[in-house]
Amino acid sequence: MKTDPKERFSDRVGNYVKYRPHYPDALINFMKEGCGLKQSSIIADIGSGTGISSELFVNNGNTVYAIEPNIEMRTAAEKLFASEKNFISINAPAENTGLGEKSVDFIIAGQAFHWFDLKKCRPEFQRILRDNGQLFIIWNSRIYREGFMNDYDEFLLKFGTDYEKVNHENVNEDVIKNFFNPEEISVKSFYNFQDFDYEGLKGRVLSSSYMPNENDPVCAEMLKALEKLFDKYQSDGKVKMEYDTIVYYGRL
Repeated sequence: MKTDPKERFSDRVGNYVKYRPHYPDALINFMKEGCGLKQSSIIADIGSGTGISSELFVNNGNTVYAIEPNIEMRTAAEKLFASEKNFISINAPAENTGLGEKSVDFIIAGQAFHWFDLKKCRPEFQRILRDNGQLFIIWNSRIYREGFMNDYDEFLLKFGTDYEKVNHENVNEDVIKNFFNPEEISVKSFYNFQDFDYEGLKGRVLSSSYMPNENDPVCAEMLKALEKLFDKYQSDGKVKMEYDTIVYYGRL
């Protein structure tokens, strides 16, 4: 298992592209209606990965600087947006983006903030944000409810290699408030979901860096348990993975 955050997803890119949740259109509509997002706004997508977090903004016509140090994930995004001139891929970490001073209107971090060195990236974010620029920290956070969602979490706890250690929920609201301090933060939530057949659910599991991959001796046992879980809760050959898309946003 790779422990370096810049390499953890290198052998999972295919599943990540296919099976990770995207973000609801309601998010960008909210940013346009309530947060000053315009088509002319310049976006820095920090920890942009395979481009899932860039997608809404590229489609909105924004110029998006996608900052991603993992070569496999970055290459997948470059392939996805090969025909989009407003998508600019940059090989750099959150702590040293290479962007110019006061060059962006919005920083977004989708499913990535927990990988950053917060002490080092805060001054970098302040450097690249324009006056009145805003930071949006975004997570698709699984909803815990009785039934499939809770049993799925128990499955992750049983088979995950370091699930509890790297779970993004370890970066709680207090950590985020401290990052923005002395500025205030606001929080917004949107419902999101994915419907999976078994192959989709399997791909979703294998996209996670804290789960054994297909070369791991434990994988066969894990997939048997996953198939049993799927059979227990499937309806018409599908299970529903539910999320709250949670957004923390404000100025630095």
